[in-house]
Amino acid sequence: MALKQYLEIGKITSVHGLRGEVKVQPWCDEPELLTDFESLYYKSGTKAVIEYARVQKNMVIMKLEGVDTVEKAQKLRGRILYMDRNDVELPAGCYFVQDLIGMTVKHAETGRVYGTITEVSPTGANDVYTVKSEDGKEYLVPGIPEVIVKNDIENSVMTIIPLDGLFDEES
Repeated sequence: MALKQYLEIGKITSVHGLRGEVKVQPWCDEPELLTDFESLYYKSGTKAVIEYARVQKNMVIMKLEGVDTVEKAQKLRGRILYMDRNDVELPAGCYFVQDLIGMTVKHAETGRVYGTITEVSPTGANDVYTVKSEDGKEYLVPGIPEVIVKNDIENSVMTIIPLDGLFDEES
């Protein structure tokens, strides 16, 4: 499976002020990350050059090049912004959520396939992965070193040693 080059990073939710600024809901761990980019992209691949960006109450106020009026900014409401994965260097052991979604989860020792990751939920202490089995059951797998053995992003496989009782069948 090829990794996606462009990843969703936020959504323009509204206009801010009178100079064409937009308010962006960040879809990343830290809203400050959005202030580090010189440009983002729309789904069409069109580049959105950022003149400046700042965080305000967990949202990002952004001024985009060529958007100088409330009317122009209004036309951008609801648009998704994408980042080029080459513009960000992740620390070791960190992954883009979109790379985890759809991964096959299997037992590190037995090879048993438990299902695929359908959702990643941050809890503060650690992420929790929702794993959906072939029969439609959902399991919550904690993203902790005691459970996660390896994330093979290139092959879209997460190998785990589940906690006792995690995948036990109900009697």
